[in-house]
Amino acid sequence: MLAWRRFLAKDRGMEISNFDRQKVRDLVREVGAFQLRYFRNMSADSTEVKSLRETVSFVDVESEKLLQDGLMPLVTGAGFYGEESGKTGSQDLVWIVDPLDGTTNFLSGMDNFCISVALVEKGKPVFGIVYKPFTDELYEGDQGKGYSYQGKATTPRMITECSEALFMTGFPYRSPDVAEGFFKAAANVLTLGRGIRRSGSAAIDLAQMSAGWIHGFWETDLQPYDIAAAMVMLAETGMLCTNEHGEPYNMFTDKLMVAAQPVVHAELLERVQAGYLKGE
Repeated sequence: MLAWRRFLAKDRGMEISNFDRQKVRDLVREVGAFQLRYFRNMSADSTEVKSLRETVSFVDVESEKLLQDGLMPLVTGAGFYGEESGKTGSQDLVWIVDPLDGTTNFLSGMDNFCISVALVEKGKPVFGIVYKPFTDELYEGDQGKGYSYQGKATTPRMITECSEALFMTGFPYRSPDVAEGFFKAAANVLTLGRGIRRSGSAAIDLAQMSAGWIHGFWETDLQPYDIAAAMVMLAETGMLCTNEHGEPYNMFTDKLMVAAQPVVHAELLERVQAGYLKGE
């Protein structure tokens, strides 16, 4: 019986290692093309917010259906966890998907939105793609195989001191109770490097950090589907990713992420802690 389990585990490992990555790349581009048909394409008289939101909800749901239909045949036995539909099937080996990260941007006509797809084994992301349809940019991380941008293996430029750093964050709109801590942390971080930006898509922020364009990031209330794909990229490019206590970040249980290049992380963490944890 033990030998049979070992055989199954080995067979599962082979399948995870050998599934067709190109089919995932083709799939996200197909779904991106579907999204672009609706982006900035509302009629001039469709000014009601309700009408706009219904269109975005349709794009979200249909995108997730397309992704689920395309992903499920690729790895036998894998389950699915989507932002819109929730969890189905095995969660030990699972596709975790955000069909439209940056929904508010999409709704407003801003082009910083993306599709995030990750394969996660026993809670650890092992493969991830973040695709930005408007610019046809594809970021990819593959455990043990590195990080690529636009299909080319990419090594990020590592800065040598915090004063060179550019930071990204996201507002805590889901948790107004931590707003005070957020703004204190932002004030602390503001003087650490070259500035702070907010893009509206954590998946894109972290994928771009893996390219070396951004050097530090913090945000609360992230969901696994927001960040699972990008976490593979962070790991493959040597970025540090912790919670507010400096412990390895768990995307299923932790509330606050602090991620950065190694030379930046300790100082960023200290300043974020000073904002959120003061008085605890």
